[in-house]
Amino acid sequence: MIYVLGGSGFIGTRLCARLDAVGTAFTVVDKRRSVTFGDRTSIADVRSLDALRAAIPDSHTSPEATLVNLAAEHRDDVRPPSLYYDVNVGGAENACALARERGIERIVFTSSVAVYGFAPPGTDEAGAVQPFNEYGRTKALAEQVYRSWHAEDLNRRTLVIVRPTVVFGEGNRGNVYNLLRQIARGAFVMIGRGDNIKSLAYVENVAAFLEYTTGFSAGLHVFNYIDTPDLAVNELVRAVRAAFGRTRRPVRVPYGLGLAGGYICDVAARLTGRSFPVSAVRVRKFAATTRFSSRATATGFSAPVSLAEALDRTIRFEFIDPPANAELFYTE
Repeated sequence: MIYVLGGSGFIGTRLCARLDAVGTAFTVVDKRRSVTFGDRTSIADVRSLDALRAAIPDSHTSPEATLVNLAAEHRDDVRPPSLYYDVNVGGAENACALARERGIERIVFTSSVAVYGFAPPGTDEAGAVQPFNEYGRTKALAEQVYRSWHAEDLNRRTLVIVRPTVVFGEGNRGNVYNLLRQIARGAFVMIGRGDNIKSLAYVENVAAFLEYTTGFSAGLHVFNYIDTPDLAVNELVRAVRAAFGRTRRPVRVPYGLGLAGGYICDVAARLTGRSFPVSAVRVRKFAATTRFSSRATATGFSAPVSLAEALDRTIRFEFIDPPANAELFYTE
């Protein structure tokens, strides 16, 4: 049995669909009922250990069970910031406590490359952990919680930590979608030179890798997850513009001016309590090189979907032939 904490979300729904397709038993554990797998959802908030205990009864668990924790606060504009700690760190502590009580010996934790902060290009799994925001800091702290759990029984426990780069795909309303939408509308503005490299990860491939890791043996396994080839922002924008048949070059704004605009929006957000699509953090993230290396393929894993096909699927789903009543996921 696989218990997917946060299984109603973007990645969790894809993971559960893969498990369902091959007949693997699973339960979604989330604070909201899964749209796709409502009959297999147990309602629980990871901030409450008692709720997790009720959602995962002792009679239903065994040492062969797996906890996959996808539950997280991850948007750039979470208020209050203490929610990052309550959900990301407190949720990890509760997941480990439950695993101890239930005798569960395998945990797969979805962390993030945000633990590296603004990392040097090509940073691999041995890179320095230097997060620059609360999301990255709390993901790094959560990793330490899981490492402590694993260290209690090195010979029998399996801990897999997966650090995806920015994840995109059909139905996601995060930063990649916002970029695609701006290009589709002809409203995209390039901030900076656009020669910075971006590592991306397609949701189906991330879900496939998570599924793959549930078969790993005892030990500590840490992976970045990226889909190659990496693209410069100029290359990404050019490819997307071609898909929409757009030929005009985008307007360009110097990085310093764009960052100043982000700070102005931050001040306005604090004064008004509103959330704006532009912020200093988002400008910095857009203009930064976020290029990572991964040893995931060294395990024998092969991504089922190429990056080019993933972009094409997403563009078609969102803008060319959108299905009616599709489930949407609002993330960063």
